Amino acid sequence: MDEQIYRPVQRSPRRLLKGLLFIFITMGLVAIMVYSPLFTVQRIEIQGNVYLKPDEVEYIARVQRGQRLFQLETLEVQEHLLQDLRIESASVRRHFPDTLAIEITERVPVATVASEFGYVDFDRRGKVIAAYKNLKNVPIPLITGIKVRDLYIGDDNTDANISLVLEFLQHLPQETLNQLSEVNASDTAAVTVYTNKAVPIRLGNLKERLEEKAHLTQDFVKDQETSIYVVEYVDFSFQAPFIRLKNLPKEEQQQEGKGI
Repeated sequence: MDEQIYRPVQRSPRRLLKGLLFIFITMGLVAIMVYSPLFTVQRIEIQGNVYLKPDEVEYIARVQRGQRLFQLETLEVQEHLLQDLRIESASVRRHFPDTLAIEITERVPVATVASEFGYVDFDRRGKVIAAYKNLKNVPIPLITGIKVRDLYIGDDNTDANISLVLEFLQHLPQETLNQLSEVNASDTAAVTVYTNKAVPIRLGNLKERLEEKAHLTQDFVKDQETSIYVVEYVDFSFQAPFIRLKNLPKEEQQQEGKGI
């Protein structure tokens, strides 16, 4: 058998030059994209903010116009946002050539409870998101009949009765919450909600038909915006909801009591 002789393959100088040229061109394009003023942040689009102002979100995210879009680490920006207790979730995306899109979900307060140092606000998940000494004029209900202790900003609620009230409130839209002034839970078997017009809504035991009572409350509050009748109280603690109107004779009240 003839012995085969292997010789190393010699690359053409022209091919080598083309390869180097391709690398340099690619590096140049990358440099242009990274450092070109065309790819700097000119617009910051923020969605989902209700209580936080756009400039506050930008400050929390530590971003500003004029930054290199490619040099912004979106995960790092997202982490900055999530470090703020007022933000529950966040996502950050680049939109070429000059836009940074930020979408957040805020922790929205749904109820205030008295504490040993003043008052605390809870979000829907039972996290304390604010604490203050004097009661503020905020459009969310005050839970009365219960007082919390040793809870600070960032802590989670551990009181079962408060959890039940928060579960009820989280079924209500924000516009309904804004029309409620108080939730009296001193007797957990006879919880009563008061509207901003001081109309009692008797809910009874929230462990029973909680979602149904939330829907009835929402419908009642909405109907009150256009109703011509003055309501003394409503009772949703029974299977058949009852409404009592003011300034009517007793026999007429019996006729007015009806399902809602």
